[in-house]
Amino acid sequence: MKEFKFDKIKELKYGENPHQAAGLYSCEEMADYEVFFGKELSYDNILNLYEIAAILSEFFDVNAVAIMKHASCCGVALGRTIEEAYNKAFDCDPVSAFYGTIGFSKPVDYETAKHLNSMGVKVVMAPDFHPKAINLMKENPGLKVVKLNTPLKNFRNMCMEEIKLTPFGVLIQERNNSELDKDLFKVVTKTKPTTEQIEDAIFAWKVIKHTSTDSALVARDFATLGIAKNETNSAAAIETALKIACDGSKDAVIATDGIIYSQDAIYAAVQGRVGLIIQPGGSNKDKDIIDLADRYGVAMIMTGIRNHKY
Repeated sequence: MKEFKFDKIKELKYGENPHQAAGLYSCEEMADYEVFFGKELSYDNILNLYEIAAILSEFFDVNAVAIMKHASCCGVALGRTIEEAYNKAFDCDPVSAFYGTIGFSKPVDYETAKHLNSMGVKVVMAPDFHPKAINLMKENPGLKVVKLNTPLKNFRNMCMEEIKLTPFGVLIQERNNSELDKDLFKVVTKTKPTTEQIEDAIFAWKVIKHTSTDSALVARDFATLGIAKNETNSAAAIETALKIACDGSKDAVIATDGIIYSQDAIYAAVQGRVGLIIQPGGSNKDKDIIDLADRYGVAMIMTGIRNHKY
């Protein structure tokens, strides 16, 4: 591990709460961005923008939108146009999208800006904005507009270490840049998924990598329908994600960041009429889990990759 040295850039108004002092420090590799207008970026603004850019870097070459609230993902979608991707992401959780942070993988057009201006949004980030979109958003006094000059393709290779300071010592680890391995990615059930379900499974896997453990995510048509984060077991996460997705879970895909150990998780997926489960696998209960999925005609993919995030 290399040595770290940070130079202070500026004081921030406050940290997570008004009684917490905070500052912004430079690191070896920093994203290049411009704040077009609006107030100075706050501590939580920067955290949200980091999480959004990390997700969008998984989809840098397509139209993708991610919505974040309190550094927690509440909607991600892909679309044929950036406006379609935005509408799908917004529909994932319209309530949480209000006063959230929204990121775009492609330039924001005028039609999308009209919708953004009609709701409460704290920060919008994109690689560029149509001039008409900028002029329209200037009318929103509470909005911060950020242009990300660093290509999203390059973002995933920046700041390759993660640091946490604790009274027990400073923890440093490599950033999780896991990729699906075709040699580990296996359909393990007799029931086989459709091509569309496999594509949704890959999409869901890329998103869930950025959510807090234990997490589960329901997806269909390249859009998240229900996201559960920071649960204490996979069964509870699956139940919560399905409850959020409601009827949308029928024939959809559900992904988990960690290994499914409990048969309760499968029963929950069956009750939600899910078509495909994608999970790491690798436990001594894999056979029982696979057999149960087969009993109810649910397809399952095991990736061999765990994506815990604390």
